[in-house]
Amino acid sequence: MSLRRALHFVFKVGDRGKTATFYREILGMKILRHEEFEEGCKATCNGPYDGKWSKTMVGFGPEDDHFVAELTYNYGVGEYRLGNDFLGLTLQSSKAVSNAKRLGWPLKEVGEALYLAEAPGGYHFYLLDKEQPQSVADPVQRVCLAVSDLQCSVHYWSSLLGMSVMEKDETKKTVLMGFSDSQCKLELRDIGGAVDHGTAFGRIAFSCPREQLPAIEALMKKENQKILTPLVSLDTPGKATVEVVILGDPDGHEICFVGDEAFRELSMMDPNGNDLLDKAMAEDKSDEWFAKNKKQKASA
Repeated sequence: MSLRRALHFVFKVGDRGKTATFYREILGMKILRHEEFEEGCKATCNGPYDGKWSKTMVGFGPEDDHFVAELTYNYGVGEYRLGNDFLGLTLQSSKAVSNAKRLGWPLKEVGEALYLAEAPGGYHFYLLDKEQPQSVADPVQRVCLAVSDLQCSVHYWSSLLGMSVMEKDETKKTVLMGFSDSQCKLELRDIGGAVDHGTAFGRIAFSCPREQLPAIEALMKKENQKILTPLVSLDTPGKATVEVVILGDPDGHEICFVGDEAFRELSMMDPNGNDLLDKAMAEDKSDEWFAKNKKQKASA
């Protein structure tokens, strides 16, 4: 399935200011685009919320050839409960490690030249303290998700979604998978029990040729697998309309497949993205309002 590619992972964030600091100043990522929405997404991109929300795409480079993060912020929600579903994102960047040390961001050494940094909200990022090889465009190496039955999950991701198995580690009970060597990989780790998604649950996104979307949906129906959102068109004001189908794997991890042609148009880097995010944060007076009225933002 070489025509399929890994795109991004969706994180729900309760504090845009601290989150922006982590991605921009610690990791050294760029704001690729920022969009504001007045109502919830038809494909629940922002979670099960109907109100105003924003989407910020951040990464080391354009989405055409980099795996990035999608940060979704629901106005009025200040905190989400973490589960045990997301086990970490690994990236290779000595610059990120030096940034964290210089700015006093907590780091924990967990292996040889490997550090754990916690993003706001408690999400784990593993920073490999090595220079990025010039032959590899993207520092982001892998996303690790918890599974309850490794064999079952590998069958789902390989036989039904077309990923290749690239590495197996029986000691760690992990399998590394991907659509190609040059892309960010998906690591599945058997945790020996139920997967809890909390309320902070994310979503991993991939693209495929638009013509494959109906076939993906039909295959899932045939195999009695979860379809969370049937094939639907999503509009972004002033930008391309994309088509997506949202799936759930055996442990309930949300998976988005989007038509590649329109997504490449939608995901073009916006040179004003950084300013748009800063403007939105400056205009968001919700923290001040809650503090003034001696109330707390909702915890999801």
